[in-house]
Amino acid sequence: MKPTERIGYDPIHGRPALSLPGGARVAVWLIVNVEEWSETEPMPRTVLTPPAGGVPTPDVPNWAWHEYGNRVGFWRMLRVIDRHEIPAVLAINGSAISAYPQITQAAIERDWEFVGHGFTQKNMQKVADERLDIQRTRDAITKATGSRPRGWLGPGLTETWETPDLLVEEGYEYVCDWVLDDQPTRLRTRTSPIVNVPYTQECNDVAMMLIQHHTADEYRRRAIDQFDQILDDARADDSARVMALVVHPYIMGAPHRLKYLDQALEHIRGNDEAVFCSGAQILDWYEETQP
Repeated sequence: MKPTERIGYDPIHGRPALSLPGGARVAVWLIVNVEEWSETEPMPRTVLTPPAGGVPTPDVPNWAWHEYGNRVGFWRMLRVIDRHEIPAVLAINGSAISAYPQITQAAIERDWEFVGHGFTQKNMQKVADERLDIQRTRDAITKATGSRPRGWLGPGLTETWETPDLLVEEGYEYVCDWVLDDQPTRLRTRTSPIVNVPYTQECNDVAMMLIQHHTADEYRRRAIDQFDQILDDARADDSARVMALVVHPYIMGAPHRLKYLDQALEHIRGNDEAVFCSGAQILDWYEETQP
């Protein structure tokens, strides 16, 4: 099914108003992406270009860059999140659940929501059996947490023409790949609809640091500016919005970047018109408001 067959054009201006509990206007969710990178395949991303070009195997410096995030960066980031006393969402590869059991346990202890992020960090268009990959991810999260995941985030936001259909058929209730709105939307599938919960490519450390090559303080500036504008939009229309903040332990967990995430959270958390939520909480609120 083509994207335009899954969702029609519906401008945000003129929609029925959405109201958050307690007078809040912006539902903010913080997504922490934890991945396991295969040592025997090309790295999903690189910080160093091999001196002779090509795709070396093993690619020790780039594999180690990501591994630093899980060994050190995650735990540094966790202290900041704990200090702010906000919920976070763990978007995790199914294979990473057993590869990094202490991370899994830390998220369980804090009652974080687990979102499926592919079984491995691989483009979903290159996965041999997409349905099996979705099932394996679901089953790994269910085994670890005791609850089936409700949400899905494709690795690198990748999908095939069938992904939303398969997600519904395998029990998922929402997806984050369709970064096209500041409010939840419904996508058609060949069975029942699936809700798309707003994610972000802009307040995303991959885009800022690895693609656009900004300095570390760009995360704070952009997150604050984005929140302030979305809040103004919500006030203007008297209709609630959703804002996502996306971080990866090997990027924002780096020593020179973390304080800017901390400062962005401080600004947003200090506004009583913001409420930090999980993706599932946003889904439930939307479905109660727009049955």
